Amino acid sequence: MKSLRLILGNARYFGPSLVFASINILFGTWAIYIPTVKESLNISKSELGIAIFFLALGVFTVFPFASGIVNRYGVGKVTFSGVMMSCMAAMLPLLAPNYYVLMVALFLFGASNGITDIAMNTLVTEIEKKDKVKFMAASHGFFSLGGVLAGLGSFLIGPLTNPVLHMSLAVLLVVLVNVKFRGQYFTEVAEEVENEPFSFGLLKPLLLLGLISFVAMGSEGAIVDWSGLYLKEIALAPEALWGLGFLGFQITMTLGRFLGDGISDKIGSIKIVALGAILAIIGYFLVLTANVTLSIIGFTINGLGFSVMVPEVFRIGGNVKGIDSSKGIAFIAGTGYAGFLCAPPILGFLAENYSLTRSFVVLLACGFLILLFTLLLKKKRA
Repeated sequence: MKSLRLILGNARYFGPSLVFASINILFGTWAIYIPTVKESLNISKSELGIAIFFLALGVFTVFPFASGIVNRYGVGKVTFSGVMMSCMAAMLPLLAPNYYVLMVALFLFGASNGITDIAMNTLVTEIEKKDKVKFMAASHGFFSLGGVLAGLGSFLIGPLTNPVLHMSLAVLLVVLVNVKFRGQYFTEVAEEVENEPFSFGLLKPLLLLGLISFVAMGSEGAIVDWSGLYLKEIALAPEALWGLGFLGFQITMTLGRFLGDGISDKIGSIKIVALGAILAIIGYFLVLTANVTLSIIGFTINGLGFSVMVPEVFRIGGNVKGIDSSKGIAFIAGTGYAGFLCAPPILGFLAENYSLTRSFVVLLACGFLILLFTLLLKKKRA
């Protein structure tokens, strides 16, 4: 909890961490109104899926340009501008009068979130290097807390009865706190790095980090989407317990991120990712017993294992010798989002054509892959 105390006790670190929470407050508030938007626009599930794809397309579109924007205008200014753009864009999907405007609105929401994601992770990396502190994992813990706050906001659906008003309140909250704390990071610029000539040796660490990010975020997305159905259809859990796997996963995900920086400081980034992979493997073995209690415990252990992976690969990627931190983080974020988007439908295909158990066997194999990639990364850095 050292990094959490660091953030709460120093506005310099609290300000950037608030950006992480802000992005998930906005995204989470949009997510709880997806059924409402589907119904109001009278669109099918497949049409909704295509519209949400445009959100992902917006994210991917900005990744190739993000590092250049961050380096040109300053990581602090881009972070603040990005979260303000996300505030404006968050309103658009709920105001969309038809399906085609919804697709454009989600594209803009995704693009603004994408640039903010790269900027805020680069910002934390740069502050860590300058101040010789670690709070990347705890910042991602604030991202998880933002999702929790958005979820609690779902209780406002009844009293407000107006999605636009609800989102307006979320936007107002995000704007106020970020305007108040922007001075803590607004003038930050990324440290200039003397780029080395291109070589596959230079690219290899980023490729390994990208693969870890792809598999880790893909696994996270799969657990979020499929844990409830697994408990229902495979573990045969009663209806009251279907959501406990997801709940346990989210709680330990948040807790692990608040604890992760301190552990990383003691054992190093690569070792903590390997430890996370081992915990994930243990979790999947418990899930595959198909026992209700053990499966829920397994999902809970999965959350603890995956909690540290993405923050740590961002941290490593932002410190690769000869590569700008913003470029390293943009590459890792891009591969991670690709995994997050690709894994659930692939596993859905396996579940539909084989079994849901087979899908989780594949996820277990992914845990071993992450462990292998960390061993290769350690060998490369040795």
